[in-house]
Amino acid sequence: MNEKRLRRLTSPIVRCLAALTLLLAATASTGAIAAPAAAGSTGTATTATLAASGVVNKLHGTILESMKGADEMGYQGRYDKLAPVMTETFDLDYMARKSVGRSWKNLDDAEQQLWLETFARLIIANYAGQFNDYSGEHFETLGEDPSIKKTVLVRTKLVLPGDDDLELNYRMRSTPDGWRIIDVYMKGTVSELALRRSEYTELLKSKGFEKLVSLLNDKVAKLGDD
Repeated sequence: MNEKRLRRLTSPIVRCLAALTLLLAATASTGAIAAPAAAGSTGTATTATLAASGVVNKLHGTILESMKGADEMGYQGRYDKLAPVMTETFDLDYMARKSVGRSWKNLDDAEQQLWLETFARLIIANYAGQFNDYSGEHFETLGEDPSIKKTVLVRTKLVLPGDDDLELNYRMRSTPDGWRIIDVYMKGTVSELALRRSEYTELLKSKGFEKLVSLLNDKVAKLGDD
């Protein structure tokens, strides 16, 4: 599978993989976007960590169903299929707050609500727009590790026929509704959430909140047109 096909097939996390190679090399020494270290070996999984894997497996299963039926469903059909499952498997509100860093506290109530909605819509649209074909790909869950601040890392890989497998690790936290994904790490180390925070906080400073929301809405609209 060539780089163009890899970018077209897979999630936003994978789509920017080639561009992030230099970024990872530049930032690895500082740990700015590195995955949190595991607190210990995988060992025997507890009920809680098994539940974490189950959440990831549910997400992966829905992604594969969306890929296999991509042509019949179209973009909106894929969005409608993914939205409820992504809402259940990701802690999107938590991710939205963290994605703007300290600027979150500077937003008023209406702006905060608008940001939560805009962020969630973009994340789901990215998956609906990028997982738009199927050529025998599948996910494998490799194991789980307890991590910092009572989180869990679920280790997986995306198997790409005819190409190198792609390591995808999910950082998860326990919520009143169960385990939820709060970050995804490309190649096991590159934090999707940290990259978004870097981009969004810079845009907030340079363009302002309304412009940031407008830019994200434009991205959603473009994904729907592709």
